Amino acid sequence: MCVPQAPADGILKLSVLSRADSHPAKVDLGVGAYRDNDGNPWVLPVVHEAERRLHSDPNFNHEYLGVGGLPALTSGAQKLIFGKDSPAQGRVYSMQTISGTGANMVAAVFLKQFKEPSDACVYISKPTWGNHRSIFETAGHKVLEYRYCNYETLKLDIDGMLDDMRAAPMGQIFVLHACAHNPTGIDPTEEQWREIAKVMKERGHFPFFDCAYQGFATGDVDSDAYAIRLFVAEGFELLVAQSFAKNMGLYGERTGCLHAVCQSPSVLPQVSSQLNRLSRATISTASAYGAKIAGTVLEDPELYGEWLMSMHDMSKRILAMRWLLKNKLVKLGTPGNWDHVTEQIGMFSFTGLTKKQVEALRTEYHMYMTDDGRISVAGLNTHNVDYVAESIDAVIRTVNV
Repeated sequence: MCVPQAPADGILKLSVLSRADSHPAKVDLGVGAYRDNDGNPWVLPVVHEAERRLHSDPNFNHEYLGVGGLPALTSGAQKLIFGKDSPAQGRVYSMQTISGTGANMVAAVFLKQFKEPSDACVYISKPTWGNHRSIFETAGHKVLEYRYCNYETLKLDIDGMLDDMRAAPMGQIFVLHACAHNPTGIDPTEEQWREIAKVMKERGHFPFFDCAYQGFATGDVDSDAYAIRLFVAEGFELLVAQSFAKNMGLYGERTGCLHAVCQSPSVLPQVSSQLNRLSRATISTASAYGAKIAGTVLEDPELYGEWLMSMHDMSKRILAMRWLLKNKLVKLGTPGNWDHVTEQIGMFSFTGLTKKQVEALRTEYHMYMTDDGRISVAGLNTHNVDYVAESIDAVIRTVNV
């Protein structure tokens, strides 16, 4: 075999560099994981309690799950994403996946096999999560981009986005971030979402929502599901990839779901059979431990309520860090307008820093972020935000773009 070298994954490469740096001033703003104010991983109290209940249950075991996953997880996840009284009830199939990445991959293969027209392309936002292109190209799709970020204002290029949707051939696949857009933190307003839905319906496009941060955008799970519920109410067939890595802190447990909303309940048996077949061919059955934790939280009203409060607290801390960083930069007189830091939402902020400036921050200040200037705001805390602001200020003043 003649196998070419694959390009390095930017995020994984960044993590390796950060872990190898032992400098006491190091700041890791690359990893997309929540950190507390001391920079440590946080295990949610409800996760601790769910684990305690699992291990005290005399019937707890490590047996295989069914091919569709744990019903407690899939039913709870369906209610979480669509709402308890959703018009999708009766025409949606939900299956457990290997987090959101696995949901993306199963959906990509499913769409390649069954989406009509058969030559439909997949359109991803510019920019998007670094793995989207790889997943859909691996599944055999031709991947194109639609305009999303205005790189001058660091705001949504809604006109460019809609124009690209109108210009695309009828019946294309559009990958949409449900909330807390990765990497920009730029989300459409509710009015803009309605415009997007209108244009997509006119052009017969198929929406595929990736929802990795429900609860992290606004702190409210219902508000963060607005776009998905709008498209369901508008009668779209659609797919949703859902992850519990971020909002339950189950990063390493790889717990997620894929939801398929059909036009009619009559096609559910066919759709579910094909999705189950694809899952069986790739992972056989989904992993149980994280599913049992998440399912316990979603099923128990007391734990569910506590989990919602924890998400609100995490979102509130991230928002506080946005304001601290912005205020520090303004106080320093750092060149540029920094309003976008607080206008963007969710775990990430698209800073506008250039690749050269990012490299200088890494080599001179031991600060790690992706080459496009995206930072994980969760990596900021009251102990390092002054250093981060001062370092950014120094680099902007000294490094030519």
